[in-house]
Amino acid sequence: MSKPKFLFLCTGNSARSQMGEAFLRAFAGEHFDVFSAGLEPKGEIHPVVRTVMNEIGLPMEGQHSKSVNEYLGKVTFAYTVTVCGGAEEKCPRVFLSMGKHLFWPFEDPAAIEGAPDEVLAKVRVIRDQMAEKIRSWLREQGIESAKIAQDN
Repeated sequence: MSKPKFLFLCTGNSARSQMGEAFLRAFAGEHFDVFSAGLEPKGEIHPVVRTVMNEIGLPMEGQHSKSVNEYLGKVTFAYTVTVCGGAEEKCPRVFLSMGKHLFWPFEDPAAIEGAPDEVLAKVRVIRDQMAEKIRSWLREQGIESAKIAQDN
């Protein structure tokens, strides 16, 4: 039996949607096929995002920035989660009309400015907020595991 497909969608597919993909795959990959994409992909994952995910043992191996166009008309998603306001406003209606659409807005790690240690601290907060949101949603779905319950 195939697993429901889950898409994290944002504008650049360089930060939030990539973190969402990594977390859901780690927490519940046995329950979902997980994807991420961007409306205007940046072409790479933001280096600070890779750093903070590596810190918690999720190196995001095999993930890369990609366009939502790779999936349009080819993949049917059971869940589409937009993680930024820009993607929410511009999301192709085909994704909003299939499956369940969720809007989980998070601050954009790629837009944070400041000294490197300040940027790292802020991106860690966003990372942890995303992890908790995904854990909470999984618990609401009745999906519980040691990976979901653990603290970072």
